[in-house]
Amino acid sequence: MEITEVRVFPVSEERLKAYVTITLDNCFVVRDLKVINGNTGLFVAMPAKRRKDGTFKDIAHPLNSDTRERMERTILEEYEREVARVTPAVPEAAAGG
Repeated sequence: MEITEVRVFPVSEERLKAYVTITLDNCFVVRDLKVINGNTGLFVAMPAKRRKDGTFKDIAHPLNSDTRERMERTILEEYEREVARVTPAVPEAAAGG
């Protein structure tokens, strides 16, 4: 299984940094993944649904740590590219350098 497309939708919230949609093998879409700024840095949260008791249950998720790590690495790399693309570079002179 390969992630063939990653679409990143940045948001301006304290911990939630972006919503993400991925396409697997050009034929299966997973929406509403989230890039979260956690206590130890960025991580990817899987799409989840709130249950009647107020807890959340993942709707879709990897079944093993290798797949989770590969997905997270691919998604976070695309997130970083998107943030760099939409954030204007500060010229060195303006930055005091």
